[in-house]
Amino acid sequence: MKSLHSFLILAFAALLSAPIHAQQLKVPALSPLQTLEQSFALSSIKLEYSRPSARGRVVFGDVVPFGKIWRTGANASTKITFGEEVKVDGKSLPTGTYALYTIPNKDSWDILFYSDLKLGGNVADYKKENEVLRIRAKAHAYSAKTETFTMNFAEITPSACNLEFIWENTRVSFSIVAEIDSKIMKNIETSLALDGRPYFQAAGYYYENNKDLNKALEWANKAIEQNPKAFYMVHLKAKIQMKLKDFKGAIASAEQSMILAKEAKSDDYINMNQKLIAEAQKGK
Repeated sequence: MKSLHSFLILAFAALLSAPIHAQQLKVPALSPLQTLEQSFALSSIKLEYSRPSARGRVVFGDVVPFGKIWRTGANASTKITFGEEVKVDGKSLPTGTYALYTIPNKDSWDILFYSDLKLGGNVADYKKENEVLRIRAKAHAYSAKTETFTMNFAEITPSACNLEFIWENTRVSFSIVAEIDSKIMKNIETSLALDGRPYFQAAGYYYENNKDLNKALEWANKAIEQNPKAFYMVHLKAKIQMKLKDFKGAIASAEQSMILAKEAKSDDYINMNQKLIAEAQKGK
């Protein structure tokens, strides 16, 4: 019994003298990280940034001073990755990942694309030689007060979009453009020479970009020959005929597409064909 008592005393003493390891306590981040990836042109654009909130403070001109370099968010460097060469407000920027810094002012912001991804908030060590591109964008008043700093892709087309910064009552936007037409035209030529499969995609690209519509119609017909039940391909043919002002042909194609769409139970294409027929009848 004595030996057990001695053992318990020694064990308790050992427990008291053992090092106490601090446990990590997980709490919500004040400026949570957000990752956005937008399919764009022939690749994508990716954004990684931390989102601070106003929390009752005046942001621009106070929390974020005017005329000074800002990391464009919080915590680590804000990063933007382009999957292909783009033009930012008309200036070329190669494929790659950049830290995104800004210099906010009341009426305009400077947008800085920076090669050092590890600078973070240490803007005193910002080196002009690491600056790959600088543009200037207008700052606009934003009617709805935005509590949390927000970056957003807007006005997206196949080869262009805008990147927006919105916080408090300020909105800043600049354009991103990818010059992909020559690449796609070459890809179409190469693909059609190798096998006959991408006729539908080629016809669609020509239609959407107002290229040779007679060639687009030829390819649409070849696509339909390969896929006679493809109601969406027949609908594309009808749209091409509408642009060519062949209203009678457009009506016939749309009626054929609608029959096939009903068989496939595609309400969307039934409605689109009905609208196209009504529009074509006005032009007859």
